[in-house]
Amino acid sequence: SVAQIVFAHLLDITNSVQHYTAEAHRGAWSECQDFTYINTPVMELDGKVMGIVGLGNIGKAVAQIALAFGMKVLAYTSKAQEQLPEGIQKADMDTLFANSDVVSLHCPLNASTKGLVNAERLAQMKRGAILINTARGPLVDEEALAEALASGHLMGAGVDVLTQEPPLATNPLLAQPGCHITPHIGWASDEARVRLMNILIANVKAFI
Repeated sequence: SVAQIVFAHLLDITNSVQHYTAEAHRGAWSECQDFTYINTPVMELDGKVMGIVGLGNIGKAVAQIALAFGMKVLAYTSKAQEQLPEGIQKADMDTLFANSDVVSLHCPLNASTKGLVNAERLAQMKRGAILINTARGPLVDEEALAEALASGHLMGAGVDVLTQEPPLATNPLLAQPGCHITPHIGWASDEARVRLMNILIANVKAFI
């Protein structure tokens, strides 16, 4: 469920889905002289580099989907001896942020990762890169991310989590159209909630 929303955000950004849907509904395509209407770039994922920070079950699932799209995958994991699945290249944090076209966060929130993606890390990223955060809101300095989007340094960002949930109306990311925001729904597919309830029921039965 979470891996799926990573790519929902990523494809929305790279294919400008919201933009072109709005353009079609306002009549821009109907008024176009050609069979296709393009006024903002569309980016292929094939051949691009996906950087994954944190390689637990979700990170590995994201990596497999990225590989299926033809992306190259770099991964940072704190487990030094971990054997990475085929097709995934281990990288340190600096290398990952500097060389990835897309950075997706899948690490836990703790004292060492809070504010991990700050102004310095964002500056390391390629111009036109994309940041995806479906892990924990406080991993990202939201002011710094808003500035990176406003300046055009980043092409876009997709977030399913924020530092405060629900967010204050003054959250700087809410004012950035380049930040695609969903309200913490990555875990909440019907199927995922059924699985969660089944696990809960099984645990209660095991206890009693």
